[in-house]
Amino acid sequence: HALYDKFRIDYFDQYLHELKRATDDGARVTGYFAWSLLDNFEWRMGFTSKFGIVYVDRKTFTRYPKDSTRWFRKVIKNEE
Repeated sequence: HALYDKFRIDYFDQYLHELKRATDDGARVTGYFAWSLLDNFEWRMGFTSKFGIVYVDRKTFTRYPKDSTRWFRKVIKNEE
């Protein structure tokens, strides 16, 4: 199901872990942005790619937070 995206959580977790290692080694990092907030249009794949942490119902345009949204919120609050 589109709202259960453990693979994305795993990706972000690994990426942020490596980013932390880089900063520990002296890399200067001033910010991080998750790609992407919403499921969006990709030129090569149209609307079939679901990169966002928020699912968009293409019929109603209703937005639904995915599991990765809740995980990311915990990370930002330093609870994860």
